[in-house]
Amino acid sequence: MQQCCIYEMRNTQAKRAIEDLIGTSKQALSHHDLQEKLGDLCNRVTIYRVLSRLIDDGVIHKMVDMDGVVKYAPCHDCEDDHSHSHSHVHFSCTKCQTVSCLEEIQPEFKLPKAYKIEEVNFTISGVCPNCS
Repeated sequence: MQQCCIYEMRNTQAKRAIEDLIGTSKQALSHHDLQEKLGDLCNRVTIYRVLSRLIDDGVIHKMVDMDGVVKYAPCHDCEDDHSHSHSHVHFSCTKCQTVSCLEEIQPEFKLPKAYKIEEVNFTISGVCPNCS
């Protein structure tokens, strides 16, 4: 019974730490990035569970960079239902490998009536201002 309480406590610390890391980062972070920064605080499975919960809660969103690596960033301008179907564009720098959210650019898609968008991943590749 006590083991369950320890797990819940560590999970809460992990959730808070992961949310803080993603929220304060200037670029999107991968699972590997988070695992390195968290050290021994929690294992990789806990990180996946926390990321999934934060996505479901609308606190963060995920994107796929140009190399197919999933990265996570904080939500800023989500729709009321925390849907990211018409979300913003992501920019992947070919020099420094960072992925950033471009909140001010929001692409629009018009599909035939029978289609319903559930998720969009729109990433532009190029050189960021820091590397120019």
